[in-house]
Amino acid sequence: MNLIDPRTVIILSGSMSGLMALVFYILQRKYPTSIQGLGDWSVAMLIFCVGGSLFAARGSLPDVLSIPFSVFLLLLGLYIGYRGTQRFFGVAPRPAPFAVLLLLALVLELWFTVVEPSYQGRLRTSNIAMAILFGQHARFILQQPARTFGNMLTAGVLGITAVIQLMRFVTTFTEQPDYNTLSTSPQNLVYITSFAFAILLFSISAILMTTERLLTEMEQLAIHDPLTNALTRRHMHKLCDSELSRCKRHGHSMALLMMDLDHFKRINDLYGHQQGDLVLVAFVGKINASLRQQDQLGRFGGEEFLALLPQTSQQEAEMVAQRICESCAQPHDLPVCTVSIGIATNAHAADSFDSILARADAALYQAKANGRNRIAMA
Repeated sequence: MNLIDPRTVIILSGSMSGLMALVFYILQRKYPTSIQGLGDWSVAMLIFCVGGSLFAARGSLPDVLSIPFSVFLLLLGLYIGYRGTQRFFGVAPRPAPFAVLLLLALVLELWFTVVEPSYQGRLRTSNIAMAILFGQHARFILQQPARTFGNMLTAGVLGITAVIQLMRFVTTFTEQPDYNTLSTSPQNLVYITSFAFAILLFSISAILMTTERLLTEMEQLAIHDPLTNALTRRHMHKLCDSELSRCKRHGHSMALLMMDLDHFKRINDLYGHQQGDLVLVAFVGKINASLRQQDQLGRFGGEEFLALLPQTSQQEAEMVAQRICESCAQPHDLPVCTVSIGIATNAHAADSFDSILARADAALYQAKANGRNRIAMA
């Protein structure tokens, strides 16, 4: 005697899906709008809840309602969940192929329910459609460059469930004709419970993916200036300390460029702070265009910026600074604002970041005292 009733499993799975729909809805309201897909996942879980309830009502409702339309809702929920994952990774959904799949599955389910009743026909239709949706969902996640634990867990759950659906398809060719979805045979219980667990595990892994994304965004906000996207002063201090230690170990040189926009207050007074912010953003863009990939740029104050140039001599740093000055002096749509730059390198074995920064800052003040829009070296 089996202790597990398939109908009970389906009802519990539907109830859990309804609860997870509420969880995803709350997360959508609380999480930043940059994290997409939560709304679709919430809708998918709600559809699973309705579809499971309809399926569990088999015997109380006409078969034409409780069988083909419950399967259609489950397939629709799988696609909506996949659409949510696409949006989570910033990919625009393409619903046309899946709309064809869903409609074809509905037609076949109706056919094998009303016109030519066949449990095997219905089961094969739903298994193939689910295997396609689960498999494509897993394949899409694996194609993404990020290899986080949450991503891999989600892809694993979906991939394993796709394989189980294919195995179930194969077994339909060996089952007895009177075998039905609510049978209490061990084989049927395995398939039903595996699907229920797959939906629950997908919900958990999707929440894990969003949590990882949220932590990444919070880390980005913690180390980047919100206006210019340059690194924060605190993070630049850590990077410079680390690079200076590397230089001492390997005998390399590094350079710091301390930069200050000339008469920036005048731009704010004449054109307003909004235009001043645009000038700062444009200035950072010009600096980044002049720097190498391994160089780092941070914002130290209102209009003060610091560039770290690893493995760079004083002469090479002067060439970079010259490119920055020339780029800033060129006319453009925003108010022109020139820049003064002070350069310092790690000249002494006992140098610390603070001592190099102090020399770069002194060189900057020398550049400003000499007339601005120029370079000075410590």
